[in-house]
Amino acid sequence: MARTVLPTVTRAAVYEGNGRVDVREMPLPSLGPGELLVKIRACGLCASETLRWYADAKAPFVLGHEPVAEIVACGPDAAPTDGGGPFRPGERVFVHHHAPCMQCRRCLRGDHVQCATWRATRLVPGALSQYAVVPAANTRHDVLRVPEGLTDEEATLIEPLATVLKSVRRSGLRRGDRVAIIGLGVMGLLHLVAARAAGAETIVGADMVAWRLERARLLGADVVVNGTHDPIPPQVRSATGGEGAEVIFVTPGSCEALQTGVECVARGGTLVAFTPAGPGERWAVDVGDLFFKDVSIVMSYSAGPMDTREALTLLAKGLPVAGLFTHRFGLEEAAEAYAALKDADHALKVLVYPHARPA
Repeated sequence: MARTVLPTVTRAAVYEGNGRVDVREMPLPSLGPGELLVKIRACGLCASETLRWYADAKAPFVLGHEPVAEIVACGPDAAPTDGGGPFRPGERVFVHHHAPCMQCRRCLRGDHVQCATWRATRLVPGALSQYAVVPAANTRHDVLRVPEGLTDEEATLIEPLATVLKSVRRSGLRRGDRVAIIGLGVMGLLHLVAARAAGAETIVGADMVAWRLERARLLGADVVVNGTHDPIPPQVRSATGGEGAEVIFVTPGSCEALQTGVECVARGGTLVAFTPAGPGERWAVDVGDLFFKDVSIVMSYSAGPMDTREALTLLAKGLPVAGLFTHRFGLEEAAEAYAALKDADHALKVLVYPHARPA
């Protein structure tokens, strides 16, 4: 039997810094114990990679961290720790770009994204490439088999939805709570469907882009507020009997958006900051007012293995996400794809297909 020849190089989209994206050839390492070689079928783009301050600090690096892939080859003992047997070539999988050790103090507390292993692990060379090598830690702890009923497009939402589910969990949202979402890009809209699935009674969505508000309404928002025309806090209070919302999700990374959220939160409520502000930004809040109202301020960064598994389960059960996909590109069009992602008037979820863009 002829031996399968594995690729030793791959085309990949590299952020070079200063807003520049190049697609070039990069080497692939040989496969080690516990590792996987995967063919990237599709990859979603994350708006965090368009934040110049965030991306330039890491440049150069291979873009993308929302892949669905097909296993090409398996190193010895490449298997998940939570069962299902060893991985096999041909299986379709979600691959988390980071994975924790599951043994350190932080992991045992459930703070997986603060684990040193989580922060050090990554796909090689990265997810926005034709092929990638998955480290053994990722293979063991956060590579998930994708069921047949889930499309590649839907599977690219596992990682972003996982971050949203962590946000919802950290918010302490309880069935019957009233929720306000500030910012209705794709992450805000995922918060909407996740909050509804968690039992939110009333959901108010706020944005400054009219067509996003319409998408929110179609996805089940009870009230939508155009912040360009109407101050958001009075509209949230009006929709909640004058009390404000028990849970506020703020998805833009700005102190202005956070302050809007504070003005919307009910007594005893929680505000979740989902996106970082830029380096050095300071948010001045009335601490006394928040103290006497018993308001909690919570940060929510990325996601761990428990969140990706919950995301896969919800998507497989039919979470309504089909309307989130707006743009599809090939790998050689990566620069155009990121340019499209910045177009708030037209773009939600942008996908790149490293081998062949759908017709």
